[in-house]
Amino acid sequence: MGRESIRVTRSVSLDPREIELRVSRSSGPGGQHANTAETRVEAVFDVEGSASLSRAQKRRVAARAGSVLRAVAQDERSQARNRELAVERLVAKLAEALRVERRRVPTRPTEASRERRLTEKRRRAAVKRGRGQPETD
Repeated sequence: MGRESIRVTRSVSLDPREIELRVSRSSGPGGQHANTAETRVEAVFDVEGSASLSRAQKRRVAARAGSVLRAVAQDERSQARNRELAVERLVAKLAEALRVERRRVPTRPTEASRERRLTEKRRRAAVKRGRGQPETD
């Protein structure tokens, strides 16, 4: 991992030194390689201790994802590739937690959408009417 900053959003970049990387042996099958190589990588980011985030951003992330973000990768045989995957997953979690929900501006339904809704209601009513008890003479 290079020393350049990691881009999270347009306005947020992380210093790679703020992400703690822990390695351990990967679980699951893999034979002799998995038994000896530490290829599983866990990326840990302390939100409260970050210098890259503003106070408001820290509050938003802590409320939505917790005060410590973790991402694990053990998909590949290579520790270097798993390191990249773990950091990518951590950045994706952080970006999602930072995302601000847009306020919905209510709009009125169009005439065509109202007509489609009513036509569908009439069709469903007819289907349900047809399910009644059979008439006996």
